[in-house]
Amino acid sequence: MDERKPLLEVRNLKKYFDKSRGFFKREKRILTAVDGINLHIYKGETFGLVGESGCGKSTTGRTIVKLYKPTDGEILFNGVDLATIPEKDMLPYRRKIQMIFQDPYASLNSRMTVTDIIGEGIDTHKIFDDQEDPELAKQEKIYELLESVGLKREHASRYPHEFSGGQRQRIGIARALAVDPELIICDEPISALDVSIQAQVVNMLEDFQKERELTYLFIAHDLSMVKYISDRIGVMYIGKMMEIATSDDLYDKPLHPYTKALLSSIPVPDPNNPNKGSRIVLEGDVPSPINPKEGCRFASRCYYARVTMAKENYPASFSNALIGKTSIKTILNPESREIIVAENQVITDFAATLIDELGFTEVLVGKAKCFTETPELVEVRKNHYAACHYIEEINKDIL
Repeated sequence: MDERKPLLEVRNLKKYFDKSRGFFKREKRILTAVDGINLHIYKGETFGLVGESGCGKSTTGRTIVKLYKPTDGEILFNGVDLATIPEKDMLPYRRKIQMIFQDPYASLNSRMTVTDIIGEGIDTHKIFDDQEDPELAKQEKIYELLESVGLKREHASRYPHEFSGGQRQRIGIARALAVDPELIICDEPISALDVSIQAQVVNMLEDFQKERELTYLFIAHDLSMVKYISDRIGVMYIGKMMEIATSDDLYDKPLHPYTKALLSSIPVPDPNNPNKGSRIVLEGDVPSPINPKEGCRFASRCYYARVTMAKENYPASFSNALIGKTSIKTILNPESREIIVAENQVITDFAATLIDELGFTEVLVGKAKCFTETPELVEVRKNHYAACHYIEEINKDIL
């Protein structure tokens, strides 16, 4: 790890939601949105957080800023654990950590003018109370912020519905900057914007970072944009951190199978590119985050977590060899078309006997370790972390 002291350090952060159903006999259903992730962000850097929709990126950002109460873990900001601080004592830290939300249409109060929206934080934190004329100082600050984000002074008296999506997001950025924060959590701030506007907003965020020495947690699913703006990147999958590395290292030499598949999906605007057509297509469905099983979250879709068991290799008893293994695909009775074993289910004694009797010669199963043990995020090479049982075997050519 870098010798610098992190501005933000997240340790074993968890956020669970209880989705239990039933009145008399409740079925325990726990949605593990964020399940024990670790990351750190140094002052002045941009940490990108990427992953598929529903992987827990936004929940991570909202939990760090305590819009969601963390279920477990530590959120260390300048050495202070925010997770243990009562809500009534959070006000000073609310000023230091601000958030830019994904939807510019939903994040602004339609009944408030731009002056009221941007000035709300200034009033809450009493920033200009020591000035001779606090209202005048606040208004001048609002004008300055509007001009810095590319809007005009006359926009201060207007309402959100009078602006385009890009302009609304600029107002959201001005609101976040109004209280002079140290850390800004950018929750997919460009995903709802046109491509031409996205570049403008990202360049503006970079300019503010240099001018104000800001630190960003940049959450997004646009992999090309994340590479452009981030110093380091973390890859999430169903509440778990799969890989963390510097931007260049992650994109040039990804180690985790999920990261490789994710990066292969980036379109290359060059018909003569030698890597054209090399996209890794993941098979199977994304597992449910509700009551997840032990093991690697990515195992059911990972090519390296599966192995073919051939009957010819088990002369003593093919059925005994199958018992307890996890079937990667649904196995159907060829006669009745009934399900013998469902996808990602453990093969029972009865199912194994039936598979053998029906004359199956090969069965695709998961490697036991991948489906029973959760891999830890470990440093594979300097400042490059990955969570995979077979990471060295998979990357033997580059490690």
